[in-house]
Amino acid sequence: MKAARKQPIRTCIGCGEAKEKRELIRILRSPEGTFSIDTTGRKNGRGAYLCRDPECLEKAIRTHGLERSFRMTIPAEVTEQLREELSSLDS
Repeated sequence: MKAARKQPIRTCIGCGEAKEKRELIRILRSPEGTFSIDTTGRKNGRGAYLCRDPECLEKAIRTHGLERSFRMTIPAEVTEQLREELSSLDS
């Protein structure tokens, strides 16, 4: 019988809860500087993790969690894009 693989633990930048990586959504800044939601969790670039709850994204924006994670100022159009992508994942 095979042993169960240990799942990596990541922390949500909105609420601060530690959860298994597959339960969270990865927000990615690619090497070219574009932001997107990485559904596979394997794309190249710097990532930050959020719960699937839209309130966690709002809290991360309000508390500057995204800016701390990516070490840069996040433009308003990027936060709007992330809101739209997150809402389309829930649908």
